Amino acid sequence: MQPLSQIEGSFVDVNGRYVIVVGRFNHHVVDSLVEGAVDSLVRHGVDSENIDLVHVPGAWELPLAVKRVLKVVKPDAVIALGAVIRGGTPHFEYVAGGCNTAMNNLQLEFETPVANGVLTVESIEQAIERAGTKAGNKGTEAAMAAMEMVSLLRALGPGVER
Repeated sequence: MQPLSQIEGSFVDVNGRYVIVVGRFNHHVVDSLVEGAVDSLVRHGVDSENIDLVHVPGAWELPLAVKRVLKVVKPDAVIALGAVIRGGTPHFEYVAGGCNTAMNNLQLEFETPVANGVLTVESIEQAIERAGTKAGNKGTEAAMAAMEMVSLLRALGPGVER
């Protein structure tokens, strides 16, 4: 039996242009996500001059800004960060679901990684846990996913012209 060929991303060939699009709503949590993402990118060799931050009001506005970044800036990857915390109304489902679906569609449309670091949690305590305490830092995890996908796509070869 022939051995299976295996292609995967690494954290060696990750330098490139990264744009972090950040929702300001719940900034007391989101600021820690940004710190984690930037720190992770720089620690893995991404030049800080190749990291841009774009601020939007909240998670609902992320997809529009991400789309414009993909069209105009044409980065190697986008990292979307924000926090949607459940309240007493169905608003949570609309914002979280709409944001996640739109960002997934954008990465497929532009063939560019859009790492999803938008917290969707039940409480402020859960958000704090995921922003650098008990449950790690989801901003760091999103940056790691973005870098791995940049490396993987390079290994797979050219896609659409950007």
